[in-house]
This record gives sequence, C-alpha cells and structure tokens, in this order.
Amino acid sequence: MNNLKPDNGMTTVTNTNISRKRDFLGFSHLNDSKIIELFDYALFMKKKRKESPSTNGFLPLRDKTVSMIFSKPSLRTRVSFELGIHELGGYAISLDGQSIGLGSRESVEDIAKLLSRYNDAIVARVHDHAVIEGLGEHASIPVVNALTDLSHPCQVLADAFTLYEKSIWREGIKVVFVGDGNNVANSWIELAGLLPFHFVLACPEGYMPDEELLKAAREKGISQIEITHDPKEAAANADVLYTDVWTSMGKEAEIADRLRIFKPFQINKALLAEANSSCVVMHCMPAHRGQEISAEVMDGPQSIILDEAENRLHVQKALLVKLLNHEEYRKFHLTHRLLNAAKKIKA
Repeated sequence: MNNLKPDNGMTTVTNTNISRKRDFLGFSHLNDSKIIELFDYALFMKKKRKESPSTNGFLPLRDKTVSMIFSKPSLRTRVSFELGIHELGGYAISLDGQSIGLGSRESVEDIAKLLSRYNDAIVARVHDHAVIEGLGEHASIPVVNALTDLSHPCQVLADAFTLYEKSIWREGIKVVFVGDGNNVANSWIELAGLLPFHFVLACPEGYMPDEELLKAAREKGISQIEITHDPKEAAANADVLYTDVWTSMGKEAEIADRLRIFKPFQINKALLAEANSSCVVMHCMPAHRGQEISAEVMDGPQSIILDEAENRLHVQKALLVKLLNHEEYRKFHLTHRLLNAAKKIKA
C-alpha cells in the first residue's frame, strides 16, 4: 500500500440527536491513510496480546460495555469480538436478534435508542443491511457492521490486514475472488474504491455482486475491477486466490442448484497452477472442503486461511479502540510518528 497520503477521520455521523460519533458500517467513509493507520494499530494490538493485560495495564476499554446482536449463526465473529472486548477491559453482552425481536417485537429505532442508554457501542450481525443502517442512524453510540446480506467489512478489513502484515500487499496486487458475488465479494469491491489494486471476481452468470457498489467503486477510478465468468482466465498471474462458501446463509434452498452451477469455480491445485508461483490462498470460512476449495489447497503451504481468521481478533480490537477510545488511538499514532521522525533525523 504505497503512495498513501494522510487524511482525516473515520465515519463521523452528525444529526439532530447525536453531536458526534463514529460508526463502522462499511468502507464508504474511510480513506486509504486511515486504513493503514488502523493496520498499524492492529499490529500493535497483536504484539500487545503477547503481554499479560494484568501486568501491562493496557485496558483501553476498561468499564466499557458493548451489546452484540446476532441474527445469524456465528463462530469467528462472535468469539473474536467477545474475546477482544474482554482483553481490552470491556464487557460484551450477547443478544439473539430473534429473541429481542429486532425489527419485529420492537422497532430498530427503539432498540438503537435503548441500547444507547445502557452501552458504549453496538456490534450487529444481521440479515437486512437496512437494519444496520437504522441502528447507525438512531443510536447515539458507535455501531459496527459485523455482517449483513450486503457486506462483511470486518472480514475484508482482516483479509487486507493479513496481506499487509505479510508484506504481500502492494499497489496493483491482483486479488481474484472465485465464486459467488456475495457480501464478502461486495466488501472487496468497496475496498477497491479506496485502495489501488487489481480485483477480479470470477462468478457464474446470474451470481453477480451488488450493482450499485460495483458502479460506485468503478467510478472512483482507483482500482482495476473486472468481472468474468471464466475462473481459469481470472486466475492467470494472480497474487491472491480467494473464495467463500457457494451457499451463503439464507440460500440453503438453492444448495442443489448451486453445487451444480459452481462446480467449475473450485479453487484446487489446477486453478492454483494458473496463478503466480508465490500466490496465497484465502477463505473467510466456514469452509467446505471438496466444494469451493479442495482439501489439498485448503491445507497446503500456500494457504493463509487460519492467519486471516486469527487476524479478525486483532483488527477488530484496533477498530473498537478507534471507535470507543479515540484519544488512546490518536496517542499511539502521534507517538508512532514522532519515533519515525526521530529515526529519520538520526539516519
């Protein structure tokens, strides 16, 4: 991620009821420099985790409470957020979206306003993207999009961070997503509207990404964004091959048709041979070996799948500190800049 210029601010929401707060609903209000700042802080978080919080006293979310709403099944998202909040000194309250009647028993607006009286932030994993937008609009506390049917920005943030951490990311890197034009693909496309890279989605006809997000990202002219229906053509000279399940949550009735339609879109040894020899393989999980990815590739030497899964924890911890303790977050970056300046002077 070279040639990135500094700018200011994550999403800042202002309305008649909320003077100032920061949400993370997607990438639309971020910029390249703020993403890199977040990644550098995530590296710091990862290093800090090796130290014992009880001895280093680093608890930037001390006495903070976060309500986590889950309307969809979750493993990595639930564990990484709940554990991360705990490690930072906060307390997570897990709520089932169906049990609380999100949007049915009680309106999204009322729930957002009520939870704002109790908590310091809301993390929500829901179906309809309008629900996360409603929470963001009516809550007076930060709201984090932990997944909707439209997007999964926390996942893609961790994916890009993993490439950054491993020094794989560079301007023009070719990332090839093989499979369904789903919420994860949508978030990769949204990221391509901020950071310069070559993104290719290889999907079957009729399984395209969101048209509005695709159009918006292309209009920004920052990245080369391609859609193809030929996975072999897409994989040529790829630096990253990425996939997700063929049947997302809520699409279970289509599983038989999808298994047939997506069969040519498996990441396997043959497809990997089309990519660069240094190509890495990524998958947001859960994974179905033998469907979207072969076991040989999933568990092979070019797979960094478990690395990206682990990094959900570190990136989300960095995100939460940015949203809930911006003073601590800014202090780190100010110190970081001063140290870098001192090194340059000495050199």
